[in-house]
Amino acid sequence: MLTPFMIAGSHLLKPKGVERDPDEQAAVDEQTRKLALYHFPACPFCIKVRRAMQRLSLDIELRNAQRPGEHRETLQREGGRVKVPCLRIEENDGSVRWLYESDDIVAYLNRRFSVGQSDQAASERG
Repeated sequence: MLTPFMIAGSHLLKPKGVERDPDEQAAVDEQTRKLALYHFPACPFCIKVRRAMQRLSLDIELRNAQRPGEHRETLQREGGRVKVPCLRIEENDGSVRWLYESDDIVAYLNRRFSVGQSDQAASERG
């Protein structure tokens, strides 16, 4: 019953994204290509993570795992359980890490992508 209101509210109350210079945003966009968020559209914890992504101007692929299908099966098979939100993180060495819990995902995104952090993160990765 609340689902349509939660989805509408998340679209109406979008936070303003951070503004980066074009080169810095391009570097961030390149890094986010290795991330994917498994989510349910009306899940309040998923909405929290998507709002953090919007606030940080992150173009992370969204994979709806609510209904049976490819994304739900991948989350179960590779992530180990169907629980959302879940951030799939492909590391530079090709290994994959699955990060559950909205607070942990938001903290990870803030650490990695807060304004001024992308240059530091890039230098740490070499």
